[in-house]
Amino acid sequence: MGSQLPDGEPMPANGLLPEGRLPRAGVEFSAYLHVPFCTTRCGYCDFNTYTANELGGMGMDTWVEAMHREIDLAARVLADGPARPLATVFVGGGTPSLVPANDLVGLLTHLESAFGLEGDAEVTTEANPESVSPEWLQGLRAGGFNRVSLGMQSARPHVLHLLERRHTPGRALEVVGWARAAGFDDVSLDLIMGTPGESADDFRASLEAALSADPDHISAYSLIVEEGTRFAAKVKRGEIPMPSDDDHADKYLLADDVLTGAGFENYEVSNWARPREGQPHRSRHNLAYWRGQDWWGFGPGAHSHVDGVRWWNVKHPRPYAAALGDARSPGAGRELLTSEQRREERVLLELRIADGLPVEVLLPEERGRLDRWIASGHAVLRDGRVRLTLDGRLLADGIVLDLLAG
Repeated sequence: MGSQLPDGEPMPANGLLPEGRLPRAGVEFSAYLHVPFCTTRCGYCDFNTYTANELGGMGMDTWVEAMHREIDLAARVLADGPARPLATVFVGGGTPSLVPANDLVGLLTHLESAFGLEGDAEVTTEANPESVSPEWLQGLRAGGFNRVSLGMQSARPHVLHLLERRHTPGRALEVVGWARAAGFDDVSLDLIMGTPGESADDFRASLEAALSADPDHISAYSLIVEEGTRFAAKVKRGEIPMPSDDDHADKYLLADDVLTGAGFENYEVSNWARPREGQPHRSRHNLAYWRGQDWWGFGPGAHSHVDGVRWWNVKHPRPYAAALGDARSPGAGRELLTSEQRREERVLLELRIADGLPVEVLLPEERGRLDRWIASGHAVLRDGRVRLTLDGRLLADGIVLDLLAG
């Protein structure tokens, strides 16, 4: 059912934030909408998603109604702050393509009414290739969505089979064509690398297949074996081998070589964007997370952050809907980040992006440890910012841990 929620202090029933903590001027404000529905659960998935049997008869209409109620709650909580139109909206899951287009458009319309949308707002939905139709995409595009992110995962049938993905290898590429025909000029494909039994040639074939569809953005994530998943159980029983760090590293280098050779630029460790007319199609929504900006997460288990206040909703859709039906916040808990926690998060997140981290964010002793990574070729210091090299990206988490090891 997804990973455990963090510990924290109770969320007030009215959902109000501490005095003075509101979306900040000069910082983008975003919305994330979590769709908790899936037809089946993939063996590797640890996300907060539910099949129909796990929902005990709860219908999608109940979730849609609750989402509208949380939008109203957010508008009340933020009413005393400065008007902050949404810079990005992202519908994720789960499987957003199971939700009728008119329901997703209705939620977007409600967000626009409650907060406004910036003129160039990025409005994205994730989609599972097997549950997408041309009509669904047309409905979203007509309703204001302008970006779609498709879970392609692989172009090899045996890899999709092991991942328990039900779509055929060519389906995602076909859906890209439907998205273009519907008027989307920003299309992203997600790939998974390091699946047991996936050779280097298999992964190269997936990269080349993705490029053949001419997307604007490609994400390539290493397969992580999460505790409690069917995939983890198979590893423990010895039915499939644990993916090796060396295999992940080799495939990451392959991804960067193939994608940069095709004109894409890496702007975050796992993400590449293709510049068109001089503008790279980076995911503005994900950049909002990496830059520590403000966002409200709507839906079961969704996390939010506003000016150093982080909170999270109850995980299961039934108590989520029940709380909002009783005019209560669905928040399960929250934490107020200290200035030191916020600084450490900047180091953790901003080192992942190509723009890098302002060196003044580091403490003097951390700058001393940085010198070792610069000398070894894993980082560079240029124009007052620390940036990871290609070799550094392979060790990003370890570099951060070393820098912060006070």
